Amino acid sequence: LRSLSAATSAAWLAAYGLFVLTENSMVLSAAIIITLVGLIIYLHFVKIDQESLLVIGSLGIQVTSSYASGKESTTFIEMSQVKDVVINEAIHMQKVIYYLCILLQDPGDPQGVSEVVPLFQSSKPRLDCLIEVYKSCQEILEQRKTVPQSS
Repeated sequence: LRSLSAATSAAWLAAYGLFVLTENSMVLSAAIIITLVGLIIYLHFVKIDQESLLVIGSLGIQVTSSYASGKESTTFIEMSQVKDVVINEAIHMQKVIYYLCILLQDPGDPQGVSEVVPLFQSSKPRLDCLIEVYKSCQEILEQRKTVPQSS
């Protein structure tokens, strides 16, 4: 929100400066229209309001992101592609950030990982919340491993 306010203020100050120089009111109208269109684009494609994770042991993992405009984006990962779910850590500036990831199995190498899919990138939940989600995911993955697979 801070960067959005800064960008809007900068655009309006630049437009006002051009208006003072040119004395053309179209400059101010264009600035208002451009910032409104920019705000709509930001709310529709960038600002994620809610993220959810649905794990079904026999099917797969569904990751859903709900944007501020109401738009939803859903990704489904088949359980046969999932190798594991882990909590990773990253160092950003002077902070340690924890995030939940799905490790996808490499089709050519059963022991390898082909891709790491980070979850909850926008909401950035605390470590204690991630641990609860991690434990639930591990329970479901363990049930999947103990149930015999029919060929």
